[in-house]
Amino acid sequence: MSQNIKSFISGTGKYIPHRIVKNEDFMAHSFFEKDGSPVLRNNTDVINKFQAITDIEERRYAEDDQVTSDLAYLSAKDALESSRVDKEELDYIIVAHNFGDIKAGGNRTDMVPTLASRVKHKLDIQNPDCVAYDLPFGCPGWLQGLIQADYYIKSGDAKHIMIIGAESLSRVIDPHDRDSMIYSDGAGATILSASKSGSKGILSHKSQTHTQNQAWFLRMEGSSKENYEAIEDIYLKMDGRKVYEYALVNVPLVMQMAVDKAGISFDKINKVLVHQANGKMDEAILKRFFKLYGLDTPPADIMPMTIAKLGNSSVATIPTLLDMILKKEMGMHELKEGDVALLASVGAGMNINAMVYQF
Repeated sequence: MSQNIKSFISGTGKYIPHRIVKNEDFMAHSFFEKDGSPVLRNNTDVINKFQAITDIEERRYAEDDQVTSDLAYLSAKDALESSRVDKEELDYIIVAHNFGDIKAGGNRTDMVPTLASRVKHKLDIQNPDCVAYDLPFGCPGWLQGLIQADYYIKSGDAKHIMIIGAESLSRVIDPHDRDSMIYSDGAGATILSASKSGSKGILSHKSQTHTQNQAWFLRMEGSSKENYEAIEDIYLKMDGRKVYEYALVNVPLVMQMAVDKAGISFDKINKVLVHQANGKMDEAILKRFFKLYGLDTPPADIMPMTIAKLGNSSVATIPTLLDMILKKEMGMHELKEGDVALLASVGAGMNINAMVYQF
């Protein structure tokens, strides 16, 4: 592995679905507890508490004629347009997702051929040396794809790699579960390229998987409502309190490991881009991280957030957020040349990863 080669981001893209689903659109839902009993509070209270905890006001759903690979393709096109990379020069296409293509009206997963192969086909890439594969790694999948791509590039095996995070979580949620309001659809794409000069690029990364007691914190199960739809159908389920506690204990430590591995001072970090899982949880993670360095209050505006309007689109949240910042779509938030960003994610598995990147 060559120490002279660095991996840098040469292009970004995204696709944010046009269909907006607001919190009030859930007012007519019938919610049930995990034991199958009806939620006793009225939906106004349920939704108000949900927004207070998560910060989510609305989310985006794919159109009925779209599937996840369509969203991935559209974000890939955007990334290619923002870069100077010829699509035929891509050495790999890595698509992070967890549920494949699911058509509207059902929840049957379709992953053959891989979504990466479908994206390559849609892009009409002729080069057989462009290897396309999928990466299921929970919500940290896109960031893990970036980590894998960094190894490929530093080994001299690749010059340009596209990493996409795409998901249509609206197709796998139980409408009778309050947690269903968290999830959304979307896609973000990044092109990682090789460079032998300059200081910008990936400085470090760190990943962990915890399974002894944590593997099933996120899982697939039947509906909270007895006899809802087909009994054999399964939906995305979460032990919210356990996920929250797990994340607060472990994510800041992995972030610290990545920063220390990069050999930089924590006060050199200009932005923290965290997976948009839950507004209050992300704020608590940020505070715990800076507390590790003896700072009680994180710097103002260091953590841009999109969750209020876009919800939690799993693997797509960080690449979408990154693209919005770089294209100056996040108000005052920006990443200038020389700035350092800390990226971090947590999700099903249970998996955690973090990366330090200099722009």
